[in-house]
Amino acid sequence: ASVLIRGTRDQVEPDGEPNSRNLPTSTLHFNVWYHLGLARYLKGDFAGAERAYRECLAVSRDNPDRLVATSDWLYLTLRRQGKDAEAAALLTPITKDLAVIENTAYWNRLLLYKGEKTADEVRAAVSSPIDAATYGYGIATWHLVNGRADLARSLYEENLGTPQWPAFGVLASEAELARRRAALPPQQP
Repeated sequence: ASVLIRGTRDQVEPDGEPNSRNLPTSTLHFNVWYHLGLARYLKGDFAGAERAYRECLAVSRDNPDRLVATSDWLYLTLRRQGKDAEAAALLTPITKDLAVIENTAYWNRLLLYKGEKTADEVRAAVSSPIDAATYGYGIATWHLVNGRADLARSLYEENLGTPQWPAFGVLASEAELARRRAALPPQQP
């Protein structure tokens, strides 16, 4: 899909479930790059995810919902690669007065990363099972990239109990735990 869209005009993709303002926030190019970035991220290919999310960011800057969704995953991608200064710079346009319609979970996660919200404040914003999974993964990974791997692992495990199993936060938690199991030395009989 990323090859097929090169050189084509971006176009709005109607949402499957319209938001409260009935304003579509997604575009074809955004969806292709966003989901390619997510697939690479889930595989642990953070360099590949970064390339996809940088392409996604180029088609996200004019819409706050796309901006926060892309910035969140790109921030985590950069932190996973030890590119902390680049990740911090990515947070500059993220402010408390953005006109976000539907991606408030990503917006709140970014404000957490920026130090403008606490993990407890972010958790308090949960309003649905999808939010619980989204916040759960973001908070866990925030702990991970800040040197609290044991706490992150327990939060990933907790996130698997979220009833919204197809949510990206649950899938990403599963991927994190699977990578950790694969990295353990084999057990002796």
